[in-house]
Formats: sequence, C-alpha cells, structure tokens
Amino acid sequence: MLSQAQTQPFDFPHRERVLGKVIVGKGATNGSKTMVTFEGRDYSYRKVDELSSRLANGLSAIGVVKGTYVALMLDNTPEFLWLFFALAKLGAVSIPINTACKGDLLTYYLNQSDSEVLVLSSHYFERLNVIRGDCTMLRSVVVFDEAQPNAPLPAESSADHISYRTLEQYPPVAPDTEVAFNDIAALMYTSGTTGPSKGNIFTHCNLLSAPYVRGQTFNYGPEDAMYICLPLFHGNGLFSGCISAVLADARIVLARRFSASRFWQDVRENGVTKFNLLSAMVDILWKQPPSPENNDGIRRQTTMVPIPDFGLAFADRFNLELTSVYSLSDYANATLLGPDHPKDKFRSAGKPRPQIDVSILDDDDFPVPAGEVGEICLRAKEPWIAAQGYYKMPEATLKSYRNLWFHTGDRGYLDSDGYLYFADRKKDAIRRRGENISAWEVERIVAKNPAIFEVAAYPVKAEMSEDEVMLSVVVRPGYALSEAAIIEHCLENMAYYMVPRFIEFLEELPKTMTQKVQKYKLQESAQDRLQLVWDREKAGIKVTR
Repeated sequence: MLSQAQTQPFDFPHRERVLGKVIVGKGATNGSKTMVTFEGRDYSYRKVDELSSRLANGLSAIGVVKGTYVALMLDNTPEFLWLFFALAKLGAVSIPINTACKGDLLTYYLNQSDSEVLVLSSHYFERLNVIRGDCTMLRSVVVFDEAQPNAPLPAESSADHISYRTLEQYPPVAPDTEVAFNDIAALMYTSGTTGPSKGNIFTHCNLLSAPYVRGQTFNYGPEDAMYICLPLFHGNGLFSGCISAVLADARIVLARRFSASRFWQDVRENGVTKFNLLSAMVDILWKQPPSPENNDGIRRQTTMVPIPDFGLAFADRFNLELTSVYSLSDYANATLLGPDHPKDKFRSAGKPRPQIDVSILDDDDFPVPAGEVGEICLRAKEPWIAAQGYYKMPEATLKSYRNLWFHTGDRGYLDSDGYLYFADRKKDAIRRRGENISAWEVERIVAKNPAIFEVAAYPVKAEMSEDEVMLSVVVRPGYALSEAAIIEHCLENMAYYMVPRFIEFLEELPKTMTQKVQKYKLQESAQDRLQLVWDREKAGIKVTR
C-alpha cells in the first residue's frame, strides 16, 4: 500500500524549483534553526544563506558567472555545501569530482566538463600540479586549506590561484542573477560502461524534484536529523541526503566518512533519526559483534540500497524502519519503498513514484510480463524532473533514450503488485564498495603500458558480497611485465578504488567471431580458481586514498 505522502499531488511548482532561491527562502523562514552540524559546530539556516551569498559574490569577483563550469574536489566538510549553494545562486554549474581521482582520470573530468575553475582541498594540490598543463580550459584554482585557514598558498601557486578564505570576505547579499528552474545546476559523473564516464546534466528542477518526493514518502520533517557519512560528490550523500533534509527543514549531521567503529556513537550523540546505507556498509555493521548499545530504544529510519536477505533481522537488531529506492544519476529516482510497505516486499525497491513510469522491456524494447526479467526502463511524466542527457555525448544520449524510454542498463522485474526488483547489471560496470567503476576506463589506463597488448577488466567476488576488480592481460611478444608493475602504473593514474586486486596473464583473450572479448568466460574461469590467481592483498601491496 502506498503511503499517504505518495498519493498526494506534487505541490512544489516547477518554476519554484531553483536551488539558490530555496536556500534564500529557507534562510528567511528557518532563521536560527540549525541546518548543519559538523564536529560539534552548528550552522543555522540563516548563517548558511549568508555564507553561500558571500562565496557567490567572491566567486563572481574572480569571473564566475551564470553558465560557468566549476569543479569541486573537496572532502566532506560544510564548505562543500556552501560552495554548491553559492554556485547555484550564481547560475553556475557545479561539477563534484570524486576525491580519489588523479592522473589521467582527473584530467579527463576537468577537460570533458569544460571546467574553468577548480575548488580543491589543499592536500590535493600536488595531484593538480602533475596534470595542470593538460587541463585546457582551467583558468583559476581556489585552494581550501581547512587545517590552516590563514596559511599561504602552496609554493607552486601562481597568479591564477586564490585562497578560499578571500571569497568569504564579500558581502552576504544574494546575487541578483536570474536563474531558472530548467537551467543547468550540475554535472554528475557516473562510470562509463563501454566508454568513458558520462556527465549527467542536472537542472535545478531535477536535483530538487526527487529529494522532495523522497521527503514526502519517507515522512521527513523539521524534527529530523539526517546523518550524512557518504561522500558529498555522490548523489546519495548530496541529493538524497542533504537536499532532502533542507527541503524538509531538517538538520544535516555531516561526517567526514563512514566509520564502522563510530557510526552508532555518532548517530546517538547527534540525535540522528534517519540515514542512508549502501550494501557494503550494511555488511560491515552487520558483522560487528552484537552489543546492548545496538538498540537504545529509539526507532530510526534507514534507506538501504539494496536491502539484503538479512534486512529484517538487521532492522530488528538495530530498531530500524526500512526504506529503499531505485535511483540512478543517469536519469532520476524512479521507485520508492515507503516505511509502511508490506513486510513481504522488503527486498524490493518499491513502487514507481507518481511522476515516473517504469517499464521492463526486452531487447527489442517490448514490455515483458510481470515477474519476467528484462531491462529497467524509465520515462518522466513531467518536464525537467529527470537528467537531461550526457554532457557533450549526443550519441550516448540518443542510444540511452531510444524509443521514448531511458534505458538504464540494469535488469529487473515488476511483480504482480507493481513492486520493482533489481536482478543484475546489463552494462559493463563494476560495483566495488559503493563505487561504480568503468571497466572501460580501467582498461584504457592499464593499456597505456607499452608492454600490454590486450587487457580485460571485469568483476569477481571475493570475501565480501560486492565486486573486486580483476584483470586478464596479454603481454606483447618480447616484453616482460610483472603484476606489481601493473599495480604501480594503476596507482599513479586512477582512483584508489579502481586499482585491480586480481591479475592473471594469458596468451590470448577469448573472443567472439566479431572479435568482441567474451568477458563472461574470463569471469567464470577466474571465479572458479580465484584462490590461485595473483592477489594484490596477498602480495602485501597496500592501496591508500
């Protein structure tokens, strides 16, 4: 049965879905009420409005205008939110970048997004130095030094480098830029499948629409405190968490990262009522020894994506109300499993939200019967509430949006009651510890080693329930290459979570008659003998952030 909130009309008019205006309005109506709690410090709605306006005017002074693309490479600190809100007030476009990026991958993100300005934490400055000459559009760099607010800029700095603190000195008056609901607010990058990562075009209307419906369905309100330990450069932490909380007049409790040892302590000490969990986090918390502190008598709500087999036992142990969603940055939050769902539906992702059609299609784009697995396809019923395609990738956009449906690349089924169940991924992506990894990007970077003739990257299952990255490598005749040398190359040129764990050398890769690599054969073979395959962890090679 749908919750009452899901059956109500969508009463947040399209033309009012402009993030900067929302922040100004919330600052005026909520005043001294706390919006963000971070490591013992509270920031009120009014203060956040003022801080983001100061930054907006400071950014304007260095040439950021409506339509300027600005990359954000920052850790989980409140300043990420202030900047995101500030750019929204200017009508500029935010590009959150995974802080693990470096080398070729970081260069790609900055260039593909046409970023003219980069705001980064000072400890990532050296990564930028390595690639700066290859960043064709980048003209200004704002350096944020959290540990030493008044510290000088790095010695390698030049005239186009600005201290974040100088931007805070501008007047706390909202800029008068006219920003519309259908203006671009952000590019959210997701892993590529058979090609490079894609920048999903988010309008203001899009980034506000799903969080609003989420808040309605899951009964978010002013008394709630939302715990955010997921990275703000991901849509889950930024939109599903922070923006949902702001729209509900709730409080954001921001943590730097997920810590299994501190999770429940943070939740209790900060009066948290709601939080989101990825499957790897659920596994880790579930495997902790039971403790009397697991249940402090307060019933909280969690959104799990997905809910595991032991979900009901997990909820009982920690006194939780379970909710879930099917959502992807490439399009929109499509389904919602509300808190009052029937218990026998707990493994589902819920029912389609009223504004999105969900259909399960076969390979020829015809609907399949209830209970039959096919590709999950989506279609918005209202304008501007979904992502508007891939930035500068018209062919990929047309391919995904064929026959009037957005094709997710995921497979699943709808049961006879209309609940969506995820089955598997049709696309060539690897899911590791909550991160989507492009097999194509891993292969592209690894293949730059001159000793490598061919390489295939694919997922295998190791100790945990999620994927680990494995490589099958063919070495060029006359060359010698070690597994450790491949890892060293990867460490220099890709995010830490992409670095392969398992590597094998083969004389050739299995292929179809049309010369496509048959990764399923590699995967099946490797999985059966994984204990015999070279393992980075057994070799003692540590990968750090």
